[in-house]
Amino acid sequence: MRLALTAFAVAATLSAPAFAQSAITPLVDANWLVQNAGADNLVIIDIRDNIEGTDLGATPYVANSVVAPYSSFGWRTEVDGVPGMFPGEEQAIALIESLGIDNDDHVVILPWGTDSSEIGGATRVYWTFKYLGHEAVSILDGGWRQYDAAGGERVAELDQPEPSDFAVELQSHLLATTADVEAALENGVALVDGRPPEQFNGESKSGVVAKLGTIPGSVNLPHFELYSSEYARFAQPETVAALSEAIGLGADEENIAFCNTGHWATVAWFGLSEILGNKNTSMYDGSMAEWTAVDSRPVQ
Repeated sequence: MRLALTAFAVAATLSAPAFAQSAITPLVDANWLVQNAGADNLVIIDIRDNIEGTDLGATPYVANSVVAPYSSFGWRTEVDGVPGMFPGEEQAIALIESLGIDNDDHVVILPWGTDSSEIGGATRVYWTFKYLGHEAVSILDGGWRQYDAAGGERVAELDQPEPSDFAVELQSHLLATTADVEAALENGVALVDGRPPEQFNGESKSGVVAKLGTIPGSVNLPHFELYSSEYARFAQPETVAALSEAIGLGADEENIAFCNTGHWATVAWFGLSEILGNKNTSMYDGSMAEWTAVDSRPVQ
């Protein structure tokens, strides 16, 4: 990572320990981050929305971080009338390079950690890096809630990153298209709906979805089952394994996670793929917003 550094920051960087790339895990805890913040090739992306609008006093920022709010930075965009889509390879690269991130960096994503819906921002950004072929990425489990509780350093302002070079190698197997979902219906590939039960059951729907219901044959893995709002922790592997078994999904069974706009879907994808280790899991980016945009596509 490249930063426009002050003299003090340069000295701090030179004395920082290098990070062991082999130790990268999908989740890191706050104590680990506090101990390793400032390490060579460790970049904290603060994706919290509305930092300035909260009552955090004079030091609202995470030390040694770059700020890229989930809702406004450009992580997702509207494509052909479908909201919340991957912005495209070129735009994604530009966003990441503007943060000073290069291919040698271990990226740690820091959300607020308030609930499973907000954590969906972190899992979506994590999925984006994985889709671009960047393996060295983690989420801070519990986000800001755990970071602040662990006594993480807070600052009033941050150094501006210098643009970097970031190369990608798209992992197309992580992104499911509408054609993939249509093929899944023909071939019996499992479809995992990460929305709340009332949306899965057709009792209510998002405003961006044209019809009530779900894709035929889907099973329901609500996003809130995978993250504890009370304890600010993502579900443990044994919990995800039990949830997967409960919906009849094998530990390595091929499946496509979806929701309304590819947000909650990444919570399910992260749980199944990264925590449980089912690498046969992909994410339907357009989800129900795209699926129901064409009236002839079936719902149940």
